[in-house]
Amino acid sequence: MVEVKNLVKNYGSINALDNVSFTVEKGEILGFLGPNGAGKSTTLNIITGYLFSNGGTVTIDGYDILENPMQARSKIGYLPEQPPVYSDMTVLKYLEFIYGLKKVKLPRKQHIEEVMKLVKIDDIKGRVIGNLSKGYKQRVGFAQALIGNPEVIILDEPTVGLDPRQIVEMRSVIRGLAKKHTVIFSSHILSEVANICDRIVVISEGKIVADAKTAELSAVTSDVKKLSVIVEGSSSSVLSLVGEIEGVTKVRRVSQISEGVFEYAVEYKKETDVRRAVFKALAKANLVILEMKDSGLSLEDSYMQLTKFAGANTRQKKGGI
Repeated sequence: MVEVKNLVKNYGSINALDNVSFTVEKGEILGFLGPNGAGKSTTLNIITGYLFSNGGTVTIDGYDILENPMQARSKIGYLPEQPPVYSDMTVLKYLEFIYGLKKVKLPRKQHIEEVMKLVKIDDIKGRVIGNLSKGYKQRVGFAQALIGNPEVIILDEPTVGLDPRQIVEMRSVIRGLAKKHTVIFSSHILSEVANICDRIVVISEGKIVADAKTAELSAVTSDVKKLSVIVEGSSSSVLSLVGEIEGVTKVRRVSQISEGVFEYAVEYKKETDVRRAVFKALAKANLVILEMKDSGLSLEDSYMQLTKFAGANTRQKKGGI
């Protein structure tokens, strides 16, 4: 549905994007992560046609954003980090204006009412946008992105300014969009990405450093796998037996659960699977395994590891890159 291929963007001597490539399939929610200055907003602005690249291509459902801009843009709904709203217009008049600007063919009144209801602004449609809170302005900006039912929805920090309850509601709306839309979702709030997105692309210093399913991201950033094992019995025996298993690189006692029951962290080589060996070794020694589960890096740990060198070089960056 969306194909980004070898994007390059320079600001004078500053290399903002360096051969950025990824694809987003129809119906997929893609999380686009990166620290400030990594190139997120630049990439999104190029995808939507607001910026030109110095190299590479972007195609939306087969239409090149430069060669066929009208066809490509008609398939995109975009909410930038700063909502593009007009403060002197009412919510309804603004959305009617956007409806006309996009040349939408759907029944105007019904369609706009459906969009307002979806993002929960139907009760403030008569209010002037300039008098709304930041959170409601964000919702109005979200609504304009949905006008025309575009096939691709691009959201740059869509929950900024929302209170906790509104954030939960917005997450639900975004997840629901995947039934009919392809969504690219950029956020600094990692828990949001974990809760909403099917796949995550991480950009750092203008380069893609990871592209994986949300649940698999930790495997990309680590050379070892981890197990959490809770065992009843002699702690010294557990440490000795598990430590001797082929493929295990480290085992340590994490905490005491109750009398004679301890939790252990077991690290082992990525290309192996030591679970059966751990079970057999402990069972043979009459040590009771009460729980065994995978314990990979958290999304936060993975993100920090992927971007740990961001800003460490001497490359100068401008705000908004």
